[in-house]
Amino acid sequence: MSYKHFSNEACEYYPCHGLDNQNCLFCFCPLYFFKDCGGNPEFINKIKDCSNCVKNHDEKSYDFVMKELHKALSRLNKDLDMMMLNKL
Repeated sequence: MSYKHFSNEACEYYPCHGLDNQNCLFCFCPLYFFKDCGGNPEFINKIKDCSNCVKNHDEKSYDFVMKELHKALSRLNKDLDMMMLNKL
C-alpha cells in the first residue's frame, strides 16, 4: 500500500541504511524522543544513537511505528487524564 511505503531514491542519502527498497516514510523516526521506542538504539554519553536501527525503514516499519506511537500516546493520554482529575 502506497500510504505505508515510500522510497525517496532521489535523496542524496538514499539508501541511508543500505536496505533494498528502503522505506523513507519515516525518514526521521517519530519515536526518537521516546526512551522506550521499541527499537534498538545505543546510548553514547546519554545521547541516543539510532544509526544501527532500521525498524522505521524496513518493510514492516509503518505497522511498527503506528503500534509504538499508539502505546506511547495511550500512556500520555492516561497521564493527562490523571492531571485533569487532580485539578478538580
